[in-house]
Amino acid sequence: MRRFWKCSFWGMGIAVLAAGGYLYAIQLLGNFHEVVAGQLYRSNQPSNEQLVRYTRDHGIRTVINLRGANESKAWYRDEVETARELGLNHIDFGMSASQELDMNRVNKLVAIMRDAPKPILIHCKAGADRTGLATALYLSRVAKLDEEQAESQLSFRFGHIGIPYLSQTYAMDRTWENVEKMTVADDFAIASNEF
Repeated sequence: MRRFWKCSFWGMGIAVLAAGGYLYAIQLLGNFHEVVAGQLYRSNQPSNEQLVRYTRDHGIRTVINLRGANESKAWYRDEVETARELGLNHIDFGMSASQELDMNRVNKLVAIMRDAPKPILIHCKAGADRTGLATALYLSRVAKLDEEQAESQLSFRFGHIGIPYLSQTYAMDRTWENVEKMTVADDFAIASNEF
């Protein structure tokens, strides 16, 4: 029995180290991913060099910053200046990873993503939580893909850890669940009106 607990302890330790190493690596590499080719890309806070490279390699035309306007911070001033130099649209949509979005804010974000010149690069600080929700909304509401594909954007693959009662970023999962409920209700209302 003692051997079992010792092996379990070491196994858990290795798993935690592997997960931590993975999260560190995706942040180091920019957490950049193609969501919909030619339409939407996601990342963590891009450096000036990364923004230039993403624009060159993927034709980015719009940057949506989910961290919000922050003129007092160098990262923000640098991003706005680099976007201006590259001729990109720069849109600030401030949101917190630890607070749910109400449906008015969800609809506003969807409208911004729908109407912005494409391709879009959307980012927050880590590219995991706020960006995960935004890309899920894009896939569901703009690209009209199925719920499973959209929801996969809020996953550990991108660094999102949404655990009820343990993770503040679970607010993004709760927002997504509310959107899913509204989508089902809307679909039901449309189907009812067709008869």
